[in-house]
Amino acid sequence: MLRPGTFALTALLAALSAIGPLTTDMYLPSLPDIARQLNASTAQVQFTISAYLIGFAVGQIFYGPVSDRHGRKPILMMAIALYCVASLACALSTSIEMLIVARLFQALGGCGGIVLTRAIVRDIYSGARAGRELSMIAAVMALAPVLAPIAGGVLQTAFGWRSVFYTLVAAGIAGVAIVWMVLPETLKMRAAEPVSASSMLRSYRIVARNPAYLAYLGITSASYAGLFAWISGSAFVLQDLYVLAPFDFGVAFALGSIGYMTGSALAARMVVRIGVDGVLGMGGCACAAGGLGMVAAVALGLTSSLSLVLPIAVYLAGLGMVLPQGIAGALTPFPERAGAASSLFGFVQQSIAALCGAVVGALLGRSAWPLAAAVAAMGCVTLLLWLMTQRVRRAGAKH
Repeated sequence: MLRPGTFALTALLAALSAIGPLTTDMYLPSLPDIARQLNASTAQVQFTISAYLIGFAVGQIFYGPVSDRHGRKPILMMAIALYCVASLACALSTSIEMLIVARLFQALGGCGGIVLTRAIVRDIYSGARAGRELSMIAAVMALAPVLAPIAGGVLQTAFGWRSVFYTLVAAGIAGVAIVWMVLPETLKMRAAEPVSASSMLRSYRIVARNPAYLAYLGITSASYAGLFAWISGSAFVLQDLYVLAPFDFGVAFALGSIGYMTGSALAARMVVRIGVDGVLGMGGCACAAGGLGMVAAVALGLTSSLSLVLPIAVYLAGLGMVLPQGIAGALTPFPERAGAASSLFGFVQQSIAALCGAVVGALLGRSAWPLAAAVAAMGCVTLLLWLMTQRVRRAGAKH
């Protein structure tokens, strides 16, 4: 069994957290081909992303409280098993409607990884140490959005879009086996009351009454929504408007994602020195700068795909700083309800991201403006919320 504090455990938790971005980003180069082969409109294919985000949000409500009662490991294995079955259904889809439903169930399984990873980290660490561990996980996890679209572009070019989902099935099966063999159970004190709708609501009410928790949740949700505006719109903007081939799109998307890896790595080094709040502020500035840079590129009529990729790299570097610290700050006050706090956090964050992604997808036409405007708006809101909630977060840190 892996021991707390080892890089091997960090790497495993990062891999479990990467299920979400891997599942979303790997099939992005295939979206135009899926539209052609399944005779679907752009909006219908976009909804395969939105359906995944909705399922990812809703599923997170349940995993935390259930794992607080029954342990992290068995619930995690059940979640990955559901993910494998749903990924196989995606690969076998014969219509866009079937693919949308399969993606929903794929998300219901896949979201278990990120909820339970956050709870496991809170079981073992707290405060800046938890922020450092989550930043390290984010830095390793960031390989997924860098490599996934490139791998997806290769699979799409060589074997077609179904091969992407067969690959995810194989990855899920490997994940179940590894968790079963080496992941220790980290929950030390199980929740006393049985899991029920009333007990879950009671836990969520306790968590949601904490002003500092809500402040961290708002900052993180805004920055995360900008990411999903990019995920929802980039495939069509870069391939249809900027005329990139699937493989070239994968490379361009990966270049942007390097920003997230860089921001996460910097946060892991800085958080022990300047604290969670200092890193959050730097991340908020980067998110706002990246979003405004993208608006400037579109306003100036720049035609190179790099004019969008470089600003999003800056934005994602900010997200790499904001996301781990926001989660660490939000979960620190709730050692006995880490699962519930993680579930509520993920549900709200993912719901706002799904809404933002759906709006961008619906507004996309022959212009990059919906994408650029959404990223800029979310970056500026992130920075404003950080500035406006400083007193609330400081008061929460004293308790």
